[in-house]
Amino acid sequence: GHTVALSIGTGRPATPEQASEALRDYRSGLEDLGLPSLPERAIVVRGEKDRPQPRFDRMAGQGMSVTVGRVRACPVLDLRLVALVHNTIRGAAGVAILNAELMKARGFLQ
Repeated sequence: GHTVALSIGTGRPATPEQASEALRDYRSGLEDLGLPSLPERAIVVRGEKDRPQPRFDRMAGQGMSVTVGRVRACPVLDLRLVALVHNTIRGAAGVAILNAELMKARGFLQ
């Protein structure tokens, strides 16, 4: 998996708890289309201090979910967090399949 450490400016004050809740509540808007490759949750938020980790979290949502953790205040911007995603499944192959499923569901393919 690919892991990234982010510092984020939010534009308006947000606590780490509020940011975690917003990430947990995120929905892509594609859920009603019945796309087989679409994970139940696009973003999985972990509360443990040592997560996400590639060994444990790269297959979240069968490799199609982004795992976020270590959400905390940032002394430079507003928040910082760590995100992890499976680079092949979500990053290339799986997302290509998901895009094809979406095109079919939206009537672009016959």
